[in-house]
Amino acid sequence: MATTLISPTLKFNPATQKVITVAAGCFWGVEQIYRKHYLNKGLIDTKVGFSNGHKELENVSYKRVCQGDTEFAEVLQISYDPAQLPLKELLSFFYRIHDPTTKNQQGNDIGTQYRSAIFTHSDEDLEIAKQVTEEFQPKWGNKIVTKIEPIKSWVEAEDYHQEYLDKNPYGYHCENHFVRDL
Repeated sequence: MATTLISPTLKFNPATQKVITVAAGCFWGVEQIYRKHYLNKGLIDTKVGFSNGHKELENVSYKRVCQGDTEFAEVLQISYDPAQLPLKELLSFFYRIHDPTTKNQQGNDIGTQYRSAIFTHSDEDLEIAKQVTEEFQPKWGNKIVTKIEPIKSWVEAEDYHQEYLDKNPYGYHCENHFVRDL
């Protein structure tokens, strides 16, 4: 499997759109909540997958990542139109839909694959992510442990994970995925 930084199946026009990759626990709920709030409001497309792990990419799969020793995070990759939906808004929403103060955990989901992280695709995105994190730190009280770093790898999750909760409305929902008033 070839290393890539952007999903080859993500609807994305590099001339007018941008991409950001976020990790906020189980990717099913993260994808559903972003699509619910931003689809047709500047969000172009989403794909779930795995990023920034330490094992060989040939062996990356949902089952493999769930073993907890790959260091890959379950992530949501988002393509968006920055003229309609600024990155600052997408990342502010990120801090409102999960608990960024728990290390390697969201609710009952425990492991490095459930960590809070922002994987940036440019130096500008890295600076915006740091700025938004600083703005949200006082709102959370506890120290935000979100890792902010450039994306190093992307592996797309199997097809059945894409828009999983829309296809399986009674599937597993992480209790930490809801919009907070901060």
